[in-house]
Amino acid sequence: MAKRSGKAEQSKRKAKQSKGKTMKYSRQREEVMHAIEEHHDHPTADQIYAELRDQDPTISLATVYRNLKFLSEQGKIQKLSFIAGADHFDPNMERHSHFVCEHCGRIYDLPAQTEETLDEEAAPYAPGKITGHDLVFHGICEACEKSFG
Repeated sequence: MAKRSGKAEQSKRKAKQSKGKTMKYSRQREEVMHAIEEHHDHPTADQIYAELRDQDPTISLATVYRNLKFLSEQGKIQKLSFIAGADHFDPNMERHSHFVCEHCGRIYDLPAQTEETLDEEAAPYAPGKITGHDLVFHGICEACEKSFG
């Protein structure tokens, strides 16, 4: 069996480390996590980047994306991909639904009671085993209703 070159082996090791449960401490990752925790409006990577860039001019958009991906893979944040456009990120890891305003695009958290038995109710109609779901309500938020009548 042929031995791998040094670079190939190093690349393979890095890939395993990034998919594993642990990764060495990163100040920038901590900054990204803190920025998300300060939000209650489900920011995008671009929003987080713009905020962090003011505090740390050395941070790159690629670093923000990489850390958001890592944090979501580790179960520290939720990546919300159900909305048209950019992914949004949610620090609330408890089971809950979302409400998306059709005017301003803001995303609101809704309590879990609305979806507790939905998987069981849908199971007889699914072509396979249900492992979860995303429940998103669409409408017009109170602020937009007041503004647009």
